[in-house]
Amino acid sequence: MPYKANLAALKEIGVEYVIGTCIVGSLKKEIAPGSLVIPDQFVNLTWGRDDHSEADGGSFIHLPMGEPYCGHLRKKITEQSVATQTAIIPQGTVAVIQGPRFSTAAESRWLSVNGWDIVNMTQYPECYFARELGLCYAAIAAVTDYDVGLQESLVIDPRQMGKVLEIFRGNVQKTKDFLLAFIQRAPGLSCGCASTLLKAYYEEGL
Repeated sequence: MPYKANLAALKEIGVEYVIGTCIVGSLKKEIAPGSLVIPDQFVNLTWGRDDHSEADGGSFIHLPMGEPYCGHLRKKITEQSVATQTAIIPQGTVAVIQGPRFSTAAESRWLSVNGWDIVNMTQYPECYFARELGLCYAAIAAVTDYDVGLQESLVIDPRQMGKVLEIFRGNVQKTKDFLLAFIQRAPGLSCGCASTLLKAYYEEGL
């Protein structure tokens, strides 16, 4: 996935904030398939990805990532979910695995034992590239199934794929409807948190 190119193009045309969408599996019984989650943390378990930006002319940028997602944007999304009566889980940690294969049951149980909430293959490095470009970033994660380690009835399995795909299609429509309403009704979305961090990096030589 061309994370770097996509975000660079958005920055080039004047975009100030990005709401990413992604498909995830649940690592907790209480996060049921069909749920929408607004992540506030990620754990990167990937390797070998093109995750170095040239934004600083070739050197590494040591930007703070303690709070990787824009808190202001996440708050606006949560507020809009109340206004539109869209059920949303307002926080969660997403474990980002390498892919393209799914986890083994043992790997999945390990992710759950660590207390992480959802699992996905695409949230890194997109979230980080947005920070390097000074773009406020949040994500809406749509849950399609329980990850295999939970041994629930609805997991990625050939016998369950019809139901998983049904939930997937429902999530896509739900997310589209929510984002359309969100864009139309929510003013003042960009708080400038990412651009402020980027400015401080260059001014202080971090």
